[in-house]
Amino acid sequence: MPFPKIAEFRELSDEQIATEIVKVKQELFDLRILKATGRMEKTHLFKHNRHRLAQLLTIEKERKLAKDVEDNTTVETT
Repeated sequence: MPFPKIAEFRELSDEQIATEIVKVKQELFDLRILKATGRMEKTHLFKHNRHRLAQLLTIEKERKLAKDVEDNTTVETT
């Protein structure tokens, strides 16, 4: 299973990204539970989900920074 592409996540809205972040965090929690109980079969899912979470958090941060810059420029011009 290849890593997800960040371009796929850039097309999502802010609400969808927030929902995906919660979903991935829940999946990571579930994987930790499986690992602790010894029922973990697909260990590579940790790496994939952490990668996906990093991508989603990066996009969320980029959008917040862009919004802050936009807000600051509109305040300064008025």
